[in-house]
Amino acid sequence: MAFSVTPLGEGDSVGDLVAEAVRVVRASGLPNRTDAMFTTIEGEWDEVMAVVKQAVDAVAAKAPRVSVTLKADVRPGVTGALTAKVEHIEEALRE
Repeated sequence: MAFSVTPLGEGDSVGDLVAEAVRVVRASGLPNRTDAMFTTIEGEWDEVMAVVKQAVDAVAAKAPRVSVTLKADVRPGVTGALTAKVEHIEEALRE
């Protein structure tokens, strides 16, 4: 699942608050990656959704309002897609 958590009402720079959400994701132990727009986390639906909720709660504890965007790729039984998809693209670019 790719998601972003954006604190609202806290000024222009929200990086420190976003870092709180990423800290929760990394502490989960689930495979994850963060870039400029989204944090992507891989795992079973319930465990991923629990981590997303914890991340939102961590930001909501310090911001008056939080915007959340989610995008999920549900493929039961598939693991390692977080890196495999990127590796496939990189291989195609080398050809």
